[in-house]
Amino acid sequence: MQTAAVNHSLRRAYRLMRARFGHQGWWPGETPFEICVGAILTQNTNWRNVERAIANLKTARVLTPEKLFALPEGELARLIRPAGYFNVKARRLRAFLRVLVEDFDGDLKRLFAGNTAVVRERLLAVKGIGPETADSMLLYVGGHHSFVVDAYTKRIFLRHGWVCGEKVTYDELKTLCETALRGKPDLARLDHWQDYHAQLVMVGKDFCRPRQPRCEECPLRPLLPPKT
Repeated sequence: MQTAAVNHSLRRAYRLMRARFGHQGWWPGETPFEICVGAILTQNTNWRNVERAIANLKTARVLTPEKLFALPEGELARLIRPAGYFNVKARRLRAFLRVLVEDFDGDLKRLFAGNTAVVRERLLAVKGIGPETADSMLLYVGGHHSFVVDAYTKRIFLRHGWVCGEKVTYDELKTLCETALRGKPDLARLDHWQDYHAQLVMVGKDFCRPRQPRCEECPLRPLLPPKT
């Protein structure tokens, strides 16, 4: 599919998803810090498990940068156990917290201050934070225009012929989305990118599944390529 046609399809896709699901008000979280914690905990698990882990942190009254960083790693791992890979994620959380607390005095505004590319590299330098996690924090907490790509994005784009081949990279998908969806003023574009990602999650979770996709009921069905 030619670039102009892909761009047109991506813009139409949002209108179809928004008409079906409404504005999603993403990312789930009561505070910016909770969103950062959730972005790390959601790696390789579903959101219900993340909610259970965050509920444990709230019950323990430790959901602040300083209190969470002060926890022994073993206790942190115990509290986030529902999120899976809890020992690994405890180390990743502590790596993020060390930077936030020791280098930025626990101040998220200071952590996210600066040029988007610079702040992104700052986050990617933290062990355990990859592109998807970094972009989630940038887009939903830092207010940076940095589109989030995930497994749902790749699967939906491949099935609709908007990209070719399983080898398409994260950065290629990110660039495609940012190029096609940049035609709004800054504040409106931030909300648009946040909600676009949330809409893709809805489609990927409920319709564009790895096995037995529900194409007939999917809001993006009109954009599927014709069967050959």
